Amino acid sequence: MMLSSVPLENIPYLWERNDILIFLIDLDDYDILNQEYLNNIEKEHLEKLKTIYFKKRYIVSRVVLKHVLYRLLNKKSIMDVSTYKDEYGEVHILNHKELHICLSYSESIVTLAISRVELGIDVEVIRPLVLKNTLKYFQTKPSCIDKSLSGTDLLKTWTMKEAYCKFSNASIFSILGKEPDCNNICYSIYILDNKYTFSVVTSSDPYTINISRLGKINYN
Repeated sequence: MMLSSVPLENIPYLWERNDILIFLIDLDDYDILNQEYLNNIEKEHLEKLKTIYFKKRYIVSRVVLKHVLYRLLNKKSIMDVSTYKDEYGEVHILNHKELHICLSYSESIVTLAISRVELGIDVEVIRPLVLKNTLKYFQTKPSCIDKSLSGTDLLKTWTMKEAYCKFSNASIFSILGKEPDCNNICYSIYILDNKYTFSVVTSSDPYTINISRLGKINYN
């Protein structure tokens, strides 16, 4: 799937026509760590992050999310949008239980999901993998794996399991060596722009989805 780029002002139009919006955001588009739009709870969390990379992706993802929701929810101010995490680490929007938010990161890419249905997502940059090093995380013996299995195939499995864990609020380590229970879920795996493996898991009900790149937001 080759992605188109959408400007911020087009998001309400997409939301009217879809149950799930997925946006790819490039951290390299943002070079200033502006904390202006973070509330006190978010700033407290930011202080706990140890590296510039983790701080930057936290600030960018939260500020972009707030700009998007400011458009979707017709808020008077971007500061009226507040995020928090529950005990499982899932991101929520204060006073908007009808919205489901999920974030995933890989290198300089953030994927942001805003949804009317519960979901989990995961993204990985497609890159060479050492098979034996990857297999240990799956708790699978090499003899059980097809010799022709590619690194991209492994990434597809990895992202699907990561998305499933986020959907079910389970630890990734509790499922890597198991097959997810697919009886009551719907999952899709995409190759985006020939660069990223992306998976989304929801309930088994049908839904409509739009995946696109989000144009740079000039918020500084």
